[in-house]
Amino acid sequence: MATPRHTQPMLPSGTFQDHSIVITGGGTGLGRSMGQYLLSLGANLAICGRRREVVEQAATEMASAFGGQVLALVCDVRKSDQVEAMLSAVHERFGRIHGLVNNAAGNFICPTERLSYNAFNSVVDIVLKGTYNCTLAVGKRWIAEETPGAILNISTTYAWTGSGYVVPSAVAKAGALIMVRSLASEWGKYGIRLNAIAPGSFPTEGAWSRLRPPELGDESDLNERIPLGRCGEHQELANLAAYLLSDFAAYITGACVTIDGGAWLRGAGQFNGLERVTSEQWDMLQAMMKPGKK
Repeated sequence: MATPRHTQPMLPSGTFQDHSIVITGGGTGLGRSMGQYLLSLGANLAICGRRREVVEQAATEMASAFGGQVLALVCDVRKSDQVEAMLSAVHERFGRIHGLVNNAAGNFICPTERLSYNAFNSVVDIVLKGTYNCTLAVGKRWIAEETPGAILNISTTYAWTGSGYVVPSAVAKAGALIMVRSLASEWGKYGIRLNAIAPGSFPTEGAWSRLRPPELGDESDLNERIPLGRCGEHQELANLAAYLLSDFAAYITGACVTIDGGAWLRGAGQFNGLERVTSEQWDMLQAMMKPGKK
């Protein structure tokens, strides 16, 4: 049986030759999938995250599998000084930075009234503050150097529909999306493009365990609620991300492209269906999500 087209690489070989791309949260999940594809297209890749062992192992495995150069850096995107240090290290290793993917995120499902202030802040700080820290730092560099660049944010459909049970993430993603649209207008004169992708259900080990735990039973079976009847393949997202970062998308800025199989059209709020989860089930889920629990 022939390999489905949507699971195949889309762009020509060498599309990112001599281009350097930074991906936050690039050691796992969708960040890693996007990085691997960019690497296969010739990019010099820098991935960063808070856990040294994760990004260093990912960098070694990615370089071994796809060739090319992968720089692993420890960076907490919530801290502007660490972001500046990370970008300086990338510049020292690769020279000019051509693209940034704001992928680092934090999220979990929870009734909002159960959230502590610290829990709310932790998500907003990573998703919104981390995104603007990285965006401002790299944008200021490009403007000072008088060089163009491309920024891609990983957003979500509930950035504009809203959704219960992930309110901190919705607040943060909405802010990050409006920043993309605002800066696309303001920074276009510098040759800086900013776009976003709003992925639907793309299974990853980390996010799936926090957002689609099997203990919720049928709530984790999404296929019936996705018009195309399936979850996304990582290559589909990687193809779209690479295109928006590439020179093939030179006339696209300020856009947010939804890639969710049509799921958001069947009802606003990706997690609103969790209304049926009982208080006892929430107690169980929260106990399982505590540090040290599996």
